[in-house]
Amino acid sequence: MGSIIGSNKPLMTAVSGSARQLFQLLRCLNFAAKSQVQITKDGLRFTVGESQVMQEKSLFAAYTYSPPPQADNDPEDFEAAPFEVSLSSLLETLQIFGINDTKDRWSNRDSNQSNPNSFTSRGASSALDSRVLGMNGLCRLSYYSPGEPFCIILEEKGITTSCELVTYEPGFQEEIPLQKDAIVQKIIMRASWLHDAIDELSSTSPTRLTIVSSPKAPYFTLSSTGPLGSATVEFSKDPQLLETFQVPSRTVNTYKYSLIKGAGRAMAIASKVSIRSDEQGVMSLQFMIEVESGGFSFVDFRFVPFIPEAGEGEESEVDEAEPSE
Repeated sequence: MGSIIGSNKPLMTAVSGSARQLFQLLRCLNFAAKSQVQITKDGLRFTVGESQVMQEKSLFAAYTYSPPPQADNDPEDFEAAPFEVSLSSLLETLQIFGINDTKDRWSNRDSNQSNPNSFTSRGASSALDSRVLGMNGLCRLSYYSPGEPFCIILEEKGITTSCELVTYEPGFQEEIPLQKDAIVQKIIMRASWLHDAIDELSSTSPTRLTIVSSPKAPYFTLSSTGPLGSATVEFSKDPQLLETFQVPSRTVNTYKYSLIKGAGRAMAIASKVSIRSDEQGVMSLQFMIEVESGGFSFVDFRFVPFIPEAGEGEESEVDEAEPSE
């Protein structure tokens, strides 16, 4: 890719007082080689498959969006073409000043987090702590136009590092649709409780996770099935446990556990999670993560329901989840 030197006015520039909050949020998506980046007037959206991180402009110390002049259209209507960058390269760049300080701190966590089957003890209060990540430098982001690199400038203690990441044409465009006008389940709870429940169920080496919600007890149930047996975790409808519980009728949906476990990092650092599903069984897990500026950022995962192949016996698992009369 060509250098930005001599280019025109950038489409986007953003300044953050610290690289660590963006680093920590993007780590939640670190299970793919590349991330799609969408630049909008409202901020940056990083998407990996069915998961995305929205970094709103209010979370930056400065954010400038400068769409090119349009002859016939209002510049406000301009929508920048998405592009892809190497996610591993982006993460390495964001932690470049803290890599020596953080190697030992992250070694034990990464030995578990790199294994998508593992769920470690939570550390939401310390996950964004500078003593953990050791990244206090100023971070500047910029992007000029399609085909140009995604530029990152990091400054710390008088040292400046510039990096230009190669951009690629996106390999996908559409996200998994959630029918927001056909939501049959909406539950908001502390992310730590969902994390602990998933952790309990992992002991059976599950292949599937069945989620049952009902206006009658048991209200919210997670059940797993695997080669080592089955397990169930039930939640009561106590407002101190389930902050929001909107379930007009009983719903039963099953998902591949290997997909749910991909949300492990976000689950471990978020303060709250919103669990929504529509009539087709598509589920959204939206995690609210506190950032050091005092605001919030969101990580959203989408899941399609598990469709058993012939002879897999999905019905027996659903029957086990039925409440007894």
